[in-house]
Amino acid sequence: MEKQTLGQKIAELRKAKNLTQLELANQLNITDKAVSKWERDISCPDINTFPKLAEILGVSVDELLQASASSKEENGESKLTVDLVLKAIPLAMSVAVIILTLVDQLYWEDAATLLAIAVLSFSIKNFREK
Repeated sequence: MEKQTLGQKIAELRKAKNLTQLELANQLNITDKAVSKWERDISCPDINTFPKLAEILGVSVDELLQASASSKEENGESKLTVDLVLKAIPLAMSVAVIILTLVDQLYWEDAATLLAIAVLSFSIKNFREK
C-alpha cells in the first residue's frame, strides 16, 4: 500500500465527505487557498487546526498525523541526500580551483565556471531551506 502525504489524505477525506475546498475552509474559518496549499503539500495546517479538521473529516488527529509522519520519513531521506550533494558541490569546486591553481593548470575561464557552479549549488541549497 502506497503511503499518503498529509495533503493527499486531507484531499481524499474531504472528497469522501463531498466537501469542496471552500466549504472545508469556511468550517475552519480559513481561506480555500490555505486548504489548496495543504492538499498540494505546500504547507500544512496549524497545530491548533488539527482537532477541528479531524472532526470535520471524521478521523482522529492521530490518523492525520500518521500520514504526515510517514511522508516526512520518505521525503526526509531524499531531502537529506539532496542537501548533502548541494553542500558537497561547492566544496568540490572550490578544492578543484585551489588545486588546479597551485599546479598552474587552470585558466581563468575554467576557474570562473567552477566557481559559478559552486555559487549556484550554494544558492539552491539556501533557497531550499527557506
